[in-house]
Amino acid sequence: MKTLLTFNAGSSTVKIGLFALRSGAPVRIARGVIDFHHDPLTLLMNEGEQRIEVALETPQDADLSGILSETVSVLGRHFDLGEVAAVGHRVVHGGDHFAGPVRLDVESIAAIEALTVLAPLHQPQSLRLIRAIGNVLPDLPQVASFDTAFHRTNDALVRRFALPRALHDRGIKRYGFHGLSYKYIATELTRLAPEKAGGKVVIAHLGSGASLCGLEKGISRDTSMGFSTLDGIPMATRCGALDPGVLLHLLGQERLALHEVEDLLYHKSGLLGVSGISADSRYLLDSDAPEAKEAIDLFALRIAGEIARLAATLGGLDAVIFTAGVGENQPAVRAGICDRLGWLGLDLDPVANAADAPLISTSESRMSAFVIPTDEEQVIAEETVWLLGNAGK
Repeated sequence: MKTLLTFNAGSSTVKIGLFALRSGAPVRIARGVIDFHHDPLTLLMNEGEQRIEVALETPQDADLSGILSETVSVLGRHFDLGEVAAVGHRVVHGGDHFAGPVRLDVESIAAIEALTVLAPLHQPQSLRLIRAIGNVLPDLPQVASFDTAFHRTNDALVRRFALPRALHDRGIKRYGFHGLSYKYIATELTRLAPEKAGGKVVIAHLGSGASLCGLEKGISRDTSMGFSTLDGIPMATRCGALDPGVLLHLLGQERLALHEVEDLLYHKSGLLGVSGISADSRYLLDSDAPEAKEAIDLFALRIAGEIARLAATLGGLDAVIFTAGVGENQPAVRAGICDRLGWLGLDLDPVANAADAPLISTSESRMSAFVIPTDEEQVIAEETVWLLGNAGK
């Protein structure tokens, strides 16, 4: 049976998916991750109830081709990689160039590389991974799926900053991210609650990186992240929306270098910066420190405020959906957000919320709230099959 590999490159992890092609559709066999925070590098794979954990011999600072070569070798000991038909990748930024998945070749890779300036944290990792797979598995077709593509349906007015038109024309505009996650959740909502999927919905993708998306009839109409992955709500270590005057002050009065400001905004802000304790909301929720509570409260406040803003774009709101690591697994965070949305008619069911139930609003609530696990790799696999299938490959 033919299989498919997917790679979801983050700034410090690579998530791996292995799918079987059954009747032309990808069905997941196993999932895994390489975490570059671990030394030695460790490959974790789950196949049903079976867990595979292998410490890689290749050092952290090795060329990614070497790491991927060993990874493929390890996978080959557990799975039949001789039947792999293609490899799919998540790429964060497609700019205005890519409106959907694309077969990777010299021209498309060059176009992706040209967008690195718009996503300096994520794009280089995706490119390294694409090239490494090309070296390790050179005969396999590769496909890229783009996080920004889902938001190409945003109105031109929504995408515009109040900056000179010439800057907008040079690409300084709102793009939006986490599109693969939003696409998956939109599909799942159609299956779980079709009457809500046809209405006005806000999805809260809350992980280490976090954003929200307002959808109407399953189509993206607005999103919290704009030009970069720094924008919108506070995240684990990223600041979220920030008065641009703060940047002028940091560069001017504080005399910070550009790279210091970049490091501050990407790696030292958000939950970590406010709490001074941790970027992990689990630790903050367990802490008695007032700074930890303040960080969580600020997180919930900004998310609730952004949901209200997106409701203004949509002209109403029928449902809120929580997804990703924090959104799926932390009832206290969801409660802190939902409590601030009571004026919109949201009535949280505390028992269902504590159980991470699919529906966490009461029957009396005028607006529904759901918890739906996301699966970006499934979307990558489906888009890869769709693209290569249409190309006759």
